[in-house]
Amino acid sequence: MPQMGVSVAEGTVVGWSKQPGDWVEADETVLEVSTDKIDTEVPAPASGRLAEILVPEGETVDVGTVLARIETAARPGQAHASEAAAPAARPAERAHPADDGDGSAARHYSPVVRRVAAEHGIDLAQVEGTGRGGRVRKQDVLAAVEAAPAQPPLHIESPYRPEPTAAAPPGGSLSRMRRAIGEHMKRSLETAATCTTWIEIDFSRVEAERARLGLTALPIVARATIDALREHPALNATLDGEDYRRYDDAVHLGIAVSLGDDGLIVPVIRDAHDLSAEGLGKAIRDLARRARAKQLDPDEVRGGTFTITNPGQFGSIMATPVINQPQVAILDVEAVVKRPVVVDGDAIAVRPICILGLSWDHRALDGVLAAQFLATIKRRLEGA
Repeated sequence: MPQMGVSVAEGTVVGWSKQPGDWVEADETVLEVSTDKIDTEVPAPASGRLAEILVPEGETVDVGTVLARIETAARPGQAHASEAAAPAARPAERAHPADDGDGSAARHYSPVVRRVAAEHGIDLAQVEGTGRGGRVRKQDVLAAVEAAPAQPPLHIESPYRPEPTAAAPPGGSLSRMRRAIGEHMKRSLETAATCTTWIEIDFSRVEAERARLGLTALPIVARATIDALREHPALNATLDGEDYRRYDDAVHLGIAVSLGDDGLIVPVIRDAHDLSAEGLGKAIRDLARRARAKQLDPDEVRGGTFTITNPGQFGSIMATPVINQPQVAILDVEAVVKRPVVVDGDAIAVRPICILGLSWDHRALDGVLAAQFLATIKRRLEGA
């Protein structure tokens, strides 16, 4: 079961698109899984013959559980062991889908694809597949949903009213997801030598810029952070055990997204260094929307090199974020608060002030570098 977010501890097998004895190509979808945060298709890690399925449809297992085994030494066209006594059921015969009457092969859809299409009223026969052999993937259906014109509601007000649900009893036990988040955070604190450094920044220039661009402050801060990481690449790194890796050429930026009672998830903007503030704003909105709709792919929640968390949108003014392992630092963006500050020598003026907090791993970094990194962000945001 693949890892799909720091707080995802288990997944449910929705359906298998291949069966034992079938030949599979590398990256071809073999099954669909569903978690509390993501529904996704799982590709084969290598070409070969599917030897056995270890987790049947409908079963829920922990992340890391082996789902199936593939015989990579097998070759296409070779008879499977179970077929040796039954030559009529050859893989080559199974590999060709039945004709649908118009000269083309019948299309087969995964359970996830069928469910998403049904939820949005999409005719799968009209969807062009981008997967191997023209297979329709979940992403293709979602693209069709985005392109489809909005449909008017059938009723101004639905006559249906759900039955009221009983309130959860006080003092209940933690959910499995909340326990997974707690375990991940505790493991981070036990692993890293965590320190936190804060800095105050005058957001006057940021406020003017976001008003001009029609953005929130977050993508502007993200752009300044990326620039600072290019100047101080030691913070754009991971430390897994004794394996320290610095990423000088690319910033894969994680953005923490709150899912309310469902916990949190950190989708990753790949090659964020190539995006402007406007591009980052668009990417952040898209990832947050799809995260809350459980439409992220596994690759979109792993491989980050640095993370930004933004609790300030809810009004908090100072925090100590926990490092997203195995990264070596995380930036915390707090609320922008207007208050009097000293400017131009002894003058006092009201300015929008924001506190940025950087939690960093003392195993990989020193305090002076953390301070220099924050000072670089400050310089870029204030335009000094």
